[in-house]
Amino acid sequence: MSPLTLDRLPDTVMLQPGQALRTSLDPATWLEMLEGRAQLVSPPSWFGDTVFTAKTVLSEGDVHRLERGGWIELSALTPVRLRVHAPRQAVAPAARPAEARPVMRLVRLLTGT
Repeated sequence: MSPLTLDRLPDTVMLQPGQALRTSLDPATWLEMLEGRAQLVSPPSWFGDTVFTAKTVLSEGDVHRLERGGWIELSALTPVRLRVHAPRQAVAPAARPAEARPVMRLVRLLTGT
C-alpha cells in the first residue's frame, strides 16, 4: 500500500548514486533510511525576506521527521533504499449533500436554513 502523501510513492524507494527523488510530503512524515547514504534538502522556508533550505545527510538506520510539509529533494550518495511513513489522516465526518460545495454552505448560512 502506498503512503498517503501529497504525491503517491511506493512502499520502498530505491535510488542509485546520482539519482534524486523530488516529491511533496505532508507535515509529520517520517523518512526511514533502510540502506545507503543520501542528502536531504528540506522544504523551502522564509527567514525575513530570504528563502532558505536546510541540507541533512541521512545514513543507514537514520529516521528523519519532516516538521513542515512541502517539496523535498533526496539525492543518493550511495545506493539507497528508503521507506516513507506518512502520518495517519483523520477521517472527515460525512458532510450533508448540500454542504459538499462551499457555496451551498454560504447560502445556508445567509438564508438561515
